[in-house]
Formats: sequence, C-alpha cells, structure tokens
Amino acid sequence: MTSNTAKALEKTQLTLGIIALTDSAPLVIAKHLGLFQHWGLTVDLALQHSWSTLRDKLQAGLLDGAQMLAPIPLASCTGANSGNALITAFNLSMNGNGITLSKALYREVCQVSDEFEQQTPKLPLTASYLKLAIAKRKQQGLAKLTFAVVHPYSCHFYQLRDWLKSADIDIDSDIDVMVIAPVDMNAALESGDIDGFCVGNPWNAKAVRADIGVTVITSCDIWSQAPEKVLAVSERWQQQNPNTFLALLAAVQQACQWLAEPINRFEAAVILSSSEYLNEELSVVAPSLLDSCLTERGEPPRKVVAYNRFISQEANKPTLTQGYQLLEKMATAGQLNGELSQSQQHQIVKQVYRPDLYIAMQRLLAVS
Repeated sequence: MTSNTAKALEKTQLTLGIIALTDSAPLVIAKHLGLFQHWGLTVDLALQHSWSTLRDKLQAGLLDGAQMLAPIPLASCTGANSGNALITAFNLSMNGNGITLSKALYREVCQVSDEFEQQTPKLPLTASYLKLAIAKRKQQGLAKLTFAVVHPYSCHFYQLRDWLKSADIDIDSDIDVMVIAPVDMNAALESGDIDGFCVGNPWNAKAVRADIGVTVITSCDIWSQAPEKVLAVSERWQQQNPNTFLALLAAVQQACQWLAEPINRFEAAVILSSSEYLNEELSVVAPSLLDSCLTERGEPPRKVVAYNRFISQEANKPTLTQGYQLLEKMATAGQLNGELSQSQQHQIVKQVYRPDLYIAMQRLLAVS
C-alpha cells in the first residue's frame, strides 16, 4: 500500500465487533496476518456476547464495523428495528450452522423411528421423525419442545423454520422458540432449559464432544450456499469514511483468499481456539473448517462440503437476489411491518446491499 493511499484514509484506528464463532475467521485472520496493517489500518477486534448487543453498539456508533448476521442490515431498513441504517458490501461467510438435539430428544426420535419404521434414522435427519416424536409427546401430555436460535433476524431462525415446515411442523404452535446467545447454548441444552438449538460452530461440535447433544442436520443440508455473516457498517459511517471502508474490504478479501487453502484452515483453527478469541479446544473448532460435521460422540463425523465457506467464485459479493431472498424469509416469518410493495423491497435491498462498493474494492486490489 502506497503512502499516498494511506493518507487518503479518513480513519485508521478501527474497532470491529465479532461474536465467538468459527466464522469470525476472516476478521481474525486479517488481524493475525497483518492484512489490516498492510492497508494502513490499526484494528481492534471486540468480542461481544450477543447479536443484539453487537447490533446496538454498531448502530450507536460505538463500533466502526462488525461481523453481522446477514438479515440484520435488512431489518435495520424495514422498520423492524429502530436505529441507524446498516449496509454491507461483503459476504464474510456462507453456511456454517447446525441443528443439534439434546441426547434425550434424540433418543425419543430414535424410539419413534424404531416403532414406526424398525430402523434408526439416518443423518441428515428429516424433520418427519421429529414430527412423530412431537405427536407422541402430545398423546402423553408432555410439554412442548423448546428450541433456541441466536436472534429473530437470523438465517438460523429461518433454517429452523424451513426444516420444521418440510414436515408440516408449525414453529408457532407445535414448539416454543427462544433466543439465546451462541456462547450460552450448550449450558441451556445441558440444563434442560431447551431441547435443541440452531447455532453456528464451534457450539454444535462442543455439544457433541461434551456428549450432551447430537447434531442432526447442517444449514448446508437445508439451504444451498446461503450468505450467513456479512461485514456491516452504518450507512452514515461509510459515507464519512469511503476510502477507509474500501481498505477494510480489501484486507478482509485477502483474508478470505488465504482461508481458501485447507492447510491454512487448520492454522486458522489453531488461532481461533486461542484464549484471545474462542478460548475453546482445537477439537471443537477445527472440524467445520475442515468440512467435517461431528454428529454424535463415538460416531464417525459426517463429511459436509463447504460447511464453513469463506470464498468461492463471487461468494463474497453481495447480490440484490440474496437480499430479496432474505426479505422473503422475513416476510414468511411475519417479521415485516405490513406488506412491502415491490418498489419498497427494491429500495431497501439497493440501500443495504452495495455490490458497487465491492466492485470498487476489487479495482483497488487490482492496482495495489
């Protein structure tokens, strides 16, 4: 990076918010490899406990940017939540989530499967087996099952809905759903407060290693190559710091390119597992980065191609189509304030999704 380019940066000291998740890797790696520094940026990564806290701090201007659930910037512009409008010009990751059932619930599912089909269900699990277990629980007068997701405006919530809907399970009446921060999922599962969750790794793998849960299906099995996390900033911040934003995008793009190599992914797992970031055993952080899904303790892992995907052909470029698809999921979940006209949808998606800035960053990379 030339000194002239460095002088063009409006701001060089940045604080970016992240959540303790495996797919925080692009931001962690950009810092660890000195890529931010290469682009004239000094970046602090600030771990946050929950997505709501992260969003609120970003909208309040306490953070310059953040790893963010893909639907949240859209929600910021639909009237679904108040605060400064958020935008994105970069998909940090695709896929990466899993649905994990408590050991007790998985036993129930296996029992009803044995009763009706005389066999143990295969993974990935179809929700029809869960439907049988729910019906049996109703007959026995047992309480409804409780599942947890990380945020109402999350792919986790929509993936759980779609999985259940595939077996005609009504998420609004057949089960209860609550919101729990990713880092708290395992404690809630172990205590019996919840019967299952949809979360990103390493928390599915940790539940399996601790023998408190069985990961029955991944987001890759439910949706195909859907954006999961984005790099979000407030619209106002980007307008005030256009050159800084492009430098930030360039550093993260290079981190994603580095993460494309399998040998680098293992090194990333080592870095992420350190006390500075996830503070978890390498044995729970590495699997999803290496296309491996731990399912049940004592059982061989299941190969899931691109379980965590950080780069592929134009994977990092946010598209208007992706925005429309997420808006549709939000509408189906009843999260939009009234019906949005096609014109309103187009306006929201164009405001939030900025492929023009992604293209500008690629031009910057080409001449650097």
